[in-house]
Amino acid sequence: MHQAKRYHDISCGHRVVGHEGKCRHLHGHNYRIHFTCEAAPDVMPLDAIGRVIDFSEIKTRLCLWLETHWDHKFLVWEDDPMFVAIGGTAKMSPDLAAMYLESIVDVPFNPTAENIARYLVEVIGPQQLTGTGIVLARCEVEETRKCSATFSLRS
Repeated sequence: MHQAKRYHDISCGHRVVGHEGKCRHLHGHNYRIHFTCEAAPDVMPLDAIGRVIDFSEIKTRLCLWLETHWDHKFLVWEDDPMFVAIGGTAKMSPDLAAMYLESIVDVPFNPTAENIARYLVEVIGPQQLTGTGIVLARCEVEETRKCSATFSLRS
């Protein structure tokens, strides 16, 4: 099976709701996110040139999505009690609300590396690769050089 892989680095903050240790606190990482792309099952595995997908397409469709939406932002689970208690932007001044909305990204999952990888494969990959005949088959999220989590469409 042919695969095309590319990684991208971003800096991003989060906290892990329910964590027993330090990760329950606000903190951040210099993430390295590895994308593995494959041709969809009903598509020829390689294009006429002999590629799964051009590496620049992975950059444009997936890496730049990360850069635009998550780089230098803070991922907050929409059900995080700490942020629910703040009361949202309704209680903030307009300037503070604008800064909050620019810096904070509400996500529908507790932002562990495992959940980030799954969200990228199941939601962002299909959205960003629509019409290409390519699927994001696997994503590895490195929080540190020693620690990573992976989600794949197949086991």
